Amino acid sequence: MALPASGGSPRPRTPASAAATPGTTTEPVRSPRVAFQGEPGAFSEEGVLSAFVAAQAVALPTWRAVFEAVTDGTVDAGVVPIERSQGGSVREIYDLLFKFDEIRIVGEVTVPVHLALLALPGQTIDQIERVYSIAQALDQADEFLRSRPWQVMTSYNTAGAAKSIADAGEMGAAAVASARVAPLYGLEVLAADIQTGSANRTRFAVLARDPMLDGWLAPSMLVGPLKTTLVWAVRNVPGSLYRCLGCFAERKINLSRLESRPSRGVRWEYVFWADMDADPAAPECAAALASLLREAVMVRVAGVYSRAIEE
Repeated sequence: MALPASGGSPRPRTPASAAATPGTTTEPVRSPRVAFQGEPGAFSEEGVLSAFVAAQAVALPTWRAVFEAVTDGTVDAGVVPIERSQGGSVREIYDLLFKFDEIRIVGEVTVPVHLALLALPGQTIDQIERVYSIAQALDQADEFLRSRPWQVMTSYNTAGAAKSIADAGEMGAAAVASARVAPLYGLEVLAADIQTGSANRTRFAVLARDPMLDGWLAPSMLVGPLKTTLVWAVRNVPGSLYRCLGCFAERKINLSRLESRPSRGVRWEYVFWADMDADPAAPECAAALASLLREAVMVRVAGVYSRAIEE
């Protein structure tokens, strides 16, 4: 929501246990339809399974398609990657959040990324000539992939790479994907845990247009401290960004993340995304937002939700 010109704070996410609290509904619990990008077995689907108690996972071809499905009500929610521990922000997601301004972030979940090399049954690793996956997964497994003279090629999705090999019966080819993909498409694991390092994670944002029904989100999604994702545009004058950041620094409110993206409206002008480690309803935070409204030309709250619990 865009904050009103007179100030005021956005309504925080309401815990699932508070059924009668404003902002939630009292409809009977049903399984939500939740969209993700890719094919069954993708890490985004793991994000769906981790974030919800039970959900009908809906595979869609692109991130934009996920946003469109949430916007038009085809699905109840969407799960998209927003940050990778080794690759940083997924910038296209921020651009889509800005464009689809009716959508809110209602939760976040982190998924460990364990990669495996998958191929058709009966093949050995020495018979592999080509390896497919998304660019990020290939980068995360770069040390392993450089150990052999394979031809490395990009695909639209980790699970999609595995599915393409299975559908085509492509011998001499392997996919870099989650090991749980193998039985889904009749493949075998030639090598497990091929990612570099053990701390690789992807942070996924849960998107929705309407409030989540009680019982939809997993309990672990509701217990962390509140955080707020904001986007604002500054005036094109000296010191404007400095003064905007000062709204938070003066009140000792931590911004755990700050990202700039082109405004797409005016050439060479930018909007700024920030994750604020605070409940926007808290007095100091509400004062910071009111001060930001006086300095910025646009302020929007993109979501209030609980911080993900790391493993």
